[in-house]
Amino acid sequence: MRGSRITIGVLVALAVALAALGAGCEAEVTEPVAEETTTPPPSTPEEPPSAEPLPLDEIEIALEPVLDGFSQPLYVTGAGDGSGRLFVAEKTGLIWTVENGERTEVYLDLTGVVSTESEQGLLGMAFPPGFKDGEDQVWVSYTRADGSSVVSSFASDGVLDPASEQVWLTVEQPYANHNGGMIEFGPDGYLYVGLGDGGSGGDPHGNGQNTLTLLGSMLRIDVKADTDDPRPPYTVPADNPLVGQPDVRPEIWASGLRNPWRFSFDRVTGDMWIGDVGQNAWEEIDFQPASSGGGENYGWKVFEGTHPYPHDAEPPAPEGFTMPVVEYDRDAGTSVTGGYVYRGESQPALRGTYLYGDFSVGRIWGLQQEVDGSVRTRLLLDTDMMISSFGEDDDGEIYVVDFNGAIHHVVAQ
Repeated sequence: MRGSRITIGVLVALAVALAALGAGCEAEVTEPVAEETTTPPPSTPEEPPSAEPLPLDEIEIALEPVLDGFSQPLYVTGAGDGSGRLFVAEKTGLIWTVENGERTEVYLDLTGVVSTESEQGLLGMAFPPGFKDGEDQVWVSYTRADGSSVVSSFASDGVLDPASEQVWLTVEQPYANHNGGMIEFGPDGYLYVGLGDGGSGGDPHGNGQNTLTLLGSMLRIDVKADTDDPRPPYTVPADNPLVGQPDVRPEIWASGLRNPWRFSFDRVTGDMWIGDVGQNAWEEIDFQPASSGGGENYGWKVFEGTHPYPHDAEPPAPEGFTMPVVEYDRDAGTSVTGGYVYRGESQPALRGTYLYGDFSVGRIWGLQQEVDGSVRTRLLLDTDMMISSFGEDDDGEIYVVDFNGAIHHVVAQ
């Protein structure tokens, strides 16, 4: 999930050192840069929000503790069923149910299956739209013992039954980093799967620009949870951008990604936001409007952010590539963690603001998008956390996952 040359252990030490060095010197932090691109405007909300967000310059946030004591948590989400439950996934293979601020039971145990080497582990989970416990399956994404990325579903009945696993997708990984691992159902009901370029450093296999491989891409697949169906478990939507083209993988929805560790859909507009972890100089936030038919190429490894890669290369023509809406350099952070657009009700000052952060230095930024597609971004909070993920509950409230073991709720001050 992180930069190519840095393991989790190294990042722990790095985060501690950077936090110590950064104390009291916020004014020296380089802010992310909102790029002047031809980014399409955001989609028009179906219903206008009940309150306008504050201007970005006036927003202040704080973090309210929800629960501590997890082991290397990587993700938190609601089920979308109105139950109010949260589900916390740990790198080591456990998913916990949290109700009323208390950890109640193990929702799924894959500790005997999941590899935790380097950036591997239990990396993501997704509830289908309209999820009903006891009727629907739940999808998870993890790295198994041989290093392959796996997307599976499990039958639900209060908890998930490990014996009910149905494997939908298996992708071999050449290295133990840049596995991606985020999965999410889009507004269209299809499952989106983010896969990194395969790892090592500098994309040695050229996967980011190779549509013959699923690596370095955002996938879009149609899953039907029928465990009695002997056919391949998923189909490719007929309107995927590469369908019908020769010598490509039609599952690919977008390409040119290095490590899309966390992405999300705006629950009001349907727009997609992607936090793509950089190589050694630039972190980026990518944007895809809901009106897109897919096919974006976000540039890796021709570009790192808006800059040619390698950095001493002749600048290529940007035609055919979709540039990030925000980028930042190593003075601001070293491993971007994509977040969510706030659409809850309890924090009206945040409505319409996209929150994202950085794993290694614990900073959280806000981003607001204008009707013409331009964006503004600003540092909102500097913490000592290792921000491995953000997450949403059923009501659209946003949470921050600290890899050190805690879950926090984002609130406006």
